[in-house]
Amino acid sequence: MTSANPDARQGVFAKLAASGAHQKLLAFASLLILLLGFTLASPNFMQTTNIIAILQATSVNGVLAVATTLVIITGGIDLSIGTLMTFTAVMTGAVLTNLGLPLPLGVLTALGTGAFCGLCSGTFVAKMKIPPFIATLGMMLILKGLSLVISGTRPIYFNNTPGFDQISLGSVIGAVIPSLPIPNGVLILFLVAGAASYILSRTVLGRYCFALGSNEESVRLSGVNTDWWKIAIYTLSGAIVGIGGLLIASRLNSAQPALGLGYELEAIAAVVIGGTSLSGGRGTILGTLIGALIMAVLTNGLRILSVAQEWQTVVTGAIIILAVYADQVRRKKAA
Repeated sequence: MTSANPDARQGVFAKLAASGAHQKLLAFASLLILLLGFTLASPNFMQTTNIIAILQATSVNGVLAVATTLVIITGGIDLSIGTLMTFTAVMTGAVLTNLGLPLPLGVLTALGTGAFCGLCSGTFVAKMKIPPFIATLGMMLILKGLSLVISGTRPIYFNNTPGFDQISLGSVIGAVIPSLPIPNGVLILFLVAGAASYILSRTVLGRYCFALGSNEESVRLSGVNTDWWKIAIYTLSGAIVGIGGLLIASRLNSAQPALGLGYELEAIAAVVIGGTSLSGGRGTILGTLIGALIMAVLTNGLRILSVAQEWQTVVTGAIIILAVYADQVRRKKAA
């Protein structure tokens, strides 16, 4: 019996590396290992209430990671998503609590604020030619300051807005299937992820998103207005972050102006763990969701095992470094 052709096997592995499919498989396997490990380490891990808590935590970070995926696929980066999430929550609080306007206007405020800030970031990057790292770092500081100014450095509570907490904590699925009380925040995450996946795979915006990350100069030389498309992608990403702002504010029933820093790092880690390349041109929403679940499971499991918060931060930092290193190795193999 003859063995398989080594060249053929290498060709298969090369195709898997180029597509990023093997990275999603590795990420999914890592998720299963984490679930098994924490289940064996603590009998409290696999309880229904804890699984719901993991999904609830994933809903916010997952939405932010989906927004980050769009930007990173273009070859950019967005360090402002954490503070933008906070700023959209504060603006929602200003409209609903301070001005007493109806709930739908608060929702539109969050989406519109996110989209406008994304538009600004995209303009800085595309038109002013400021490197994405610097442009979004500056936006991060601006939004952090504005959140504190508008809120007066105090939390804005939504106690007088009936139904606001149900955006994240309610359960439409649970009302139909009482044995399956999946929070609305999780449902919203999957709806956002499904819409983003459709945009990336089925629309012109998605095609240009990958094209910009693969070879922006070639796209420009072909006569495409790359600046316009890049601004559109940042705007869409900002609107998605606005949804994340609604979810976190609804879950806490308040807009916390000092919240937000650090969320962008977890989102970037989830994106890279899921197989999206930091160099741009490759990535999937499914991989990002797996990465977000890994981050949520890890944080929850360490907390259940009573690992100190400072060590949880150390582990998160180590994961980010390993994820970026894995991306570099993956790019070299695919080259």
